[in-house]
Amino acid sequence: MSDIFKPSVTVAAIIEHEGRFLLIEEETSEGIKLNQPAGHLDPHESLEQAVVREALEETAHEFIPRSLVGMYMSRYHSKSRNADVTYLRFTFAGSVGRQFDQPLDEGILRTMWMTRDEIAATVDRHRSPIVLRCVDDYLAGQSTPLSLLHTHPSVFEGGI
Repeated sequence: MSDIFKPSVTVAAIIEHEGRFLLIEEETSEGIKLNQPAGHLDPHESLEQAVVREALEETAHEFIPRSLVGMYMSRYHSKSRNADVTYLRFTFAGSVGRQFDQPLDEGILRTMWMTRDEIAATVDRHRSPIVLRCVDDYLAGQSTPLSLLHTHPSVFEGGI
C-alpha cells in the first residue's frame, strides 16, 4: 500500500569529552551546517551498528555507544529541493575511541569540538532542529540502556 507513512530512520552520536562535544561541519543543499555525527540506517544493520559506522565515516573516530539518549521525530521541508521528509532519529551517547587515518565522508568539511554554549550560539547553522535538544537531554542525564533495543537476526539475513 503506497499510502503507508514511512519516516526516514537516522542515528546520531553524542560524543562528549571534557565538556566539549564532537560535531561535524558539512555541506548540504541548504548551505554549510553543523550536526552530530549522524546518518541513515542502512539495510542489514542494527541501530548500534549504524551509529558506529556513521561516526567513523564522518569523524574518522571509533565510537563506542554506551546508552540511548532518546528517540526524536522531526520534519524537514526543503524549498530548494521541494522535499518534505519526516525523520525518526535514534541518538546514542558514548565514548570516542581510536582515531583513524582516513578521509571523512563526502560533504564533511571538518570535525569540531564545541561546548554546549557554543552549540547553542550556532543554532541557525544546525542541520536538524533537534541537535541542541539532544545535547541538552544528554546533559540532563537522560539515558536508557542499550538493552532496550533488540534487532532480530532476520535483519542481518535479509529478512524472512
